[in-house]
Amino acid sequence: MDELNRKSVEEFKRSEKTPVIAVLENIRSAYNVGSVFRTADAFLLEAIYITGYTCTPPHKEIKKTALGAEESVDWKHFTNATEAIKVLKQNGYKVYAVEQALNSHHLQLVDFKSDEKIAVILGNEVTGVEQSTIEQCDGCIEIPQLGMKHSLNIATAAGVVLWEIVRTRISKIE
Repeated sequence: MDELNRKSVEEFKRSEKTPVIAVLENIRSAYNVGSVFRTADAFLLEAIYITGYTCTPPHKEIKKTALGAEESVDWKHFTNATEAIKVLKQNGYKVYAVEQALNSHHLQLVDFKSDEKIAVILGNEVTGVEQSTIEQCDGCIEIPQLGMKHSLNIATAAGVVLWEIVRTRISKIE
C-alpha cells in the first residue's frame, strides 16, 4: 500500500475531499452502484447521495464492485432526488443532470470552476434522469457520443463525467 501511495480508510476519511457529490437516482443494478463508489473513492469525492430505490450498502453486489470503497466514501440515502437536490442547493452546490436532453451542454464545453461545489445526477439505466428531476437542476450535461449507440452504462458515464470535473482540480488535491 505504501509503495502504491494508497490511503487507508482512516486516511481517506481525514483527507480533504473534492467538493463533488454523485447523486444516484433509481439505479437498478447494485453492481453499477458499487462501481460509482469505486470511482468516488478514486477521485476523493465528498459523498454519494443515493435516492429512490437505488440499493444501499451493505449489499453483496455493491461490495463486489466497490472493492471496499463503500467503507471509505460517505453516502446518504434520500427518499427521492427532490430531497437530495434541496439539501445540495441549501449547501451551495450547482446541480447538473447527466442526460441527453433539450438544451443540454456538451461535457467538454462546460466551464467547471475549481472552487465550485458540484453535484451530478445519474439516472436509471433504462429511463435516465426523471424529467421532474431535470427541471430542478441548474442544467444538463451530455457526454458527446460519436458511434452508433447513444447511451453509456451508468458506471461508465459516471467515470467520464466525474473525471472531467475532477481533472482540473488535481493539482489542488495532490
